[in-house]
Amino acid sequence: MNRTNIPQTDSIQELAHFWDRHDLTDFENELEEVDEPIFELSVQLLVVLAPGELEILNALAQSRGISPENLIREWVIEHIDQV
Repeated sequence: MNRTNIPQTDSIQELAHFWDRHDLTDFENELEEVDEPIFELSVQLLVVLAPGELEILNALAQSRGISPENLIREWVIEHIDQV
């Protein structure tokens, strides 16, 4: 019997398409148990800013060509690295 191999891709669409048409039990001999987490979880944090502070943040981020969220993240990481 000539069967398809499990695709080696990170594309969720490709993997979903493959598993919609295949049965996991056909690939049991290729599966391996892993102990470490597969997906890294992130946490969101709400930061409350006054309207004027938000305007300044948006302008600073725009001047650097990044989103305000990424600018705040950079600042937090810089300060964490200094500890």
